[in-house]
Amino acid sequence: MTRILIAEDEERLAAFLEKGLKAEGFATTVVGDGDTAAAVAHEDEFDLLVLDLGLPGKDGMDVLRELRARGSRLPVVILSARDETVEGLELGADDYMTKPFRFDELLARIRVRLRDQPSADTLVLAAGDLSLDLRTRMAAVDGRTIELSAREFTMLEVFLRHPGQVMSREQLLSHVWGYFYDPGSNVVDVYVGYLRKKLGKDRIRTVRGMGYALSE
Repeated sequence: MTRILIAEDEERLAAFLEKGLKAEGFATTVVGDGDTAAAVAHEDEFDLLVLDLGLPGKDGMDVLRELRARGSRLPVVILSARDETVEGLELGADDYMTKPFRFDELLARIRVRLRDQPSADTLVLAAGDLSLDLRTRMAAVDGRTIELSAREFTMLEVFLRHPGQVMSREQLLSHVWGYFYDPGSNVVDVYVGYLRKKLGKDRIRTVRGMGYALSE
């Protein structure tokens, strides 16, 4: 059974989430503070974390930062009355919903994130001398280890799952930034530039008028 950890200190909301998710067939565990959330998420096996930012003790951002620093790939969906979307996603959250929210939308987003998880035989993606370890979130080129930011990692993962395929800016925005992006932003071009600096300028080619592709 899919296990979801709910880190939420508002008792009524936590009970609402637990009841709704159990009704959908998920096994749930509820914690009400950040220190417990970080410890339980690290020590136990969960498939997804629903994380409130305004937790007592460690706040949600600290919990998320600690998980990613440990190399955890646990999918995290943030719930918060505070709109800190960009910071949360940059730290490695997979999605972000601002309170108040509709449960059916939260449920849909949880299911999408669960479907995105790699199987045991796809924990390392590779194309030529380029590889990406999905457990450690580290890339390697010709044996040289390369550290990546959260967004660089996600973008490279998208390219490696579609080697040689042209990915439009809109596709990359959707995959990397999820529901939260400005279609007119140049953020894709900026991050492609970051990856080229780290991986080699010819690693990702520009397909004029269409987007970008990972060179095979």
